Amino acid sequence: MLGAELLNASAQVIAARTGRMVQGLTDPAGQDLAELSLMTTEKTEALAAAAAALSVRAGAVGERLGQAALDEGARAMQAATEIACALTPAAAAQAQFRYALGWWSRAAGQTLTLSAELTQAQTAALTPIHKTAVANAKRLRKR
Repeated sequence: MLGAELLNASAQVIAARTGRMVQGLTDPAGQDLAELSLMTTEKTEALAAAAAALSVRAGAVGERLGQAALDEGARAMQAATEIACALTPAAAAQAQFRYALGWWSRAAGQTLTLSAELTQAQTAALTPIHKTAVANAKRLRKR
């Protein structure tokens, strides 16, 4: 929904501003300089806000993934100890199987969590751009 609304608003803004620029070519004195200057400042502000939102999300994801890697290393060390200390080959195989099964389960959970976090990061990054485009489309419709 956010993406579709952003595309629609962007098309409206581009059409309105292009019309104003064409009008300025035929009547330079009538050029809408205020609108032309907004084109740069608004984009810069929206992209800076999007980058900041993405940075915060990426930092949190990186921190969580780093901790998960450390935790998995500790589990691997524990599993290696269990395998090495097993009294029978069957006990060693059971310890190895428990670790492998647990690893697959944790990996699946990490994948789902990462997918959700990346979707949230995308939404956070698009929100300031969306907000600016929708506000511009609304403002330009009134003019």
